Amino acid sequence: MTHMLLLYCLVFLLPTESCRTLCQVANKSKEMSPRPQGVCDGVCVDNSHCSQPCPPDSQGNMGFLCRQKKWHKITETCQTLNAFNIFETNLYSIQPLGGNTKVDEYARKPETITDRLMQTCPKDLSCVIRNIQQSPRIPGNIAVIVQLLHNISTVLLTDVDVAKMKSYSIMANHILNSKSISNWTFIPDRNSSCVLLHSVNSFARKLFINKYPIDISDVFIHTMGTAISPDNTGKNFSFSMRVNDTSSEVTGQVLISRDELRKVPAPSQAISIAFPTLGAILKASFLENVTVNGLVLSVILPKELKRISLIFEKINKSEEKRTQCVGWHSLESRWDQQACQIIQENSQQAVCKCRPSKLFTSFSILMSPHILESPILTYITYIGLGISICSLILCLSIEALVWGQVTKTEISYLRHICIANVAATLLMADVWFVVASFLSSPVTHHSGCVAATFFVHFFYLSVFFWMLAKALLILYGILIVFHTLPKSVLVAALFSIGYGCPLVIAAITVAATEPGKGYLRPEACWLNWDMTKALLAFVVPALAIVVVNLVTVTLVIVKTQRPAIGSSMFQEVRAIVRISKNIAILTPLLGLTWGFGIAMVIDDSNLAFHIIFSVLNAFQGFFILVFGTILDPKIREALKGRVTSAKWISRISENLSTDFSGHPTKGPS
Repeated sequence: MTHMLLLYCLVFLLPTESCRTLCQVANKSKEMSPRPQGVCDGVCVDNSHCSQPCPPDSQGNMGFLCRQKKWHKITETCQTLNAFNIFETNLYSIQPLGGNTKVDEYARKPETITDRLMQTCPKDLSCVIRNIQQSPRIPGNIAVIVQLLHNISTVLLTDVDVAKMKSYSIMANHILNSKSISNWTFIPDRNSSCVLLHSVNSFARKLFINKYPIDISDVFIHTMGTAISPDNTGKNFSFSMRVNDTSSEVTGQVLISRDELRKVPAPSQAISIAFPTLGAILKASFLENVTVNGLVLSVILPKELKRISLIFEKINKSEEKRTQCVGWHSLESRWDQQACQIIQENSQQAVCKCRPSKLFTSFSILMSPHILESPILTYITYIGLGISICSLILCLSIEALVWGQVTKTEISYLRHICIANVAATLLMADVWFVVASFLSSPVTHHSGCVAATFFVHFFYLSVFFWMLAKALLILYGILIVFHTLPKSVLVAALFSIGYGCPLVIAAITVAATEPGKGYLRPEACWLNWDMTKALLAFVVPALAIVVVNLVTVTLVIVKTQRPAIGSSMFQEVRAIVRISKNIAILTPLLGLTWGFGIAMVIDDSNLAFHIIFSVLNAFQGFFILVFGTILDPKIREALKGRVTSAKWISRISENLSTDFSGHPTKGPS
């Protein structure tokens, strides 16, 4: 009898409760005691794997990995949904033994859930909704529903109406629930969340909208659509959704401008879908170290629409976090900054300008883990700039005052030309930096921002290239006899390097990137990085010059540390002191402090590197005054001569004034 029951169950493939009960009863005498669920047998050795069956009421297994002597679950395929129990009406039934057995025709041929769905309730897809909503949100069930949604979006090529869209949204809403986020981590197929996003967008693309707008709202997915035409003054979709059961609502908006709508053909439609939890689900699925800080907004638009604006309210409203506008790259399954740029941002929300395309239909904002800015850095920068500007003005004044006394030889003349131009270009760069900082944003002052960025770029490059000229002058003096070239040729070469090269680089950069609006950063008046990498036009020359200057310092050290034959300990100490002075003078003058920028690239979140970099560079004008001017013995000697001359002139003037004013003379007694 036992064998007959088993054969009966296997032949007709009837996983109903009655058959399952009969089979379990028949085999009860043969079953061993059940193993505890979620516990692996054997010794836990690091990086070893094991597999456990799911609980009795579900199918599949759970995979574990041993880490630090403990088993950790990494995958799970447990599911309760299948092609039979997902439908509301049970088309299979088992008659009492000896009676007639009625088997549905679908049992006699292999079919997917989607095939049955299209035959059972093709009008509204509603015949699976109740059982899906009642099913637990375990990883296997999530995978089954994702595959079902994917298949539906593939099978239905046209004729998606509001009824189908409502049913589709209800199914998606069940697995988008905030309580299911952690279970997405255990689905073996890491692309499941990406497949879900693509499937929803693909299904919505086939939705037909009449003259009336549609608004299909569920807790974790909200779809809106409307007809658009070139005559519209503008269209926008506004969403307000909860990220979880306890949080307040977060808003998002999609804005289509009137200028963009003029490009679309007359019978067109626009659809937008908002997901409050999909960002967290994508993070859980791909185990990425990025945090989506707003709604995920999908847009289904005519291909003629190239630009849209999106407004995201921030979930985490921390002012210390950097915001990035991003689009989901559908082929590479990752967030990409190339699709969007940030226009405005405050602690509450971010405004993005995005370019929808076949690759990018879903957009959001990311919260970077790095520090955006610190009040300490702001104070250091502005105080340092103020001191630097005053120091540079004083430096140029002293150079002008003693120019005749310190430039009597050709070597000293060329050297002081370099120092004076380093000070002058750094002064102009600092002034333009202050101007750029007072412009609120590239959006409201675009032309002014372009001009300020160009001059900041040009003058800071000029600082570096004059530093390079200074380094080349030192190398020329060490390696080559100095008087082989006329002074006029050397001066012309220095000015060509100091101003010609920066002008060419700055002009090419603005000409190549500004026509495509990729010259400026969205949040500040400075060179763009996310879209065009225009910042490389400053970073690459600057770091290259720093390398050349390091070589120069090395050669100077080697040249100055060669003691004479028979040198005493005193001479060696003097050599060390001389090397220290050379490094102390060359470091601020040749811009070696900018080498700390490399440390910032390696560890962008380290506040200490930012503070060191800001101090050394913001006070660079002060360093130039101290090490390049005040500590120069010839300049001090010339200043003393000036002061002495001034005293003698003052004393002579007093004597002359006394003589001409007349003195009382003694009369005869």
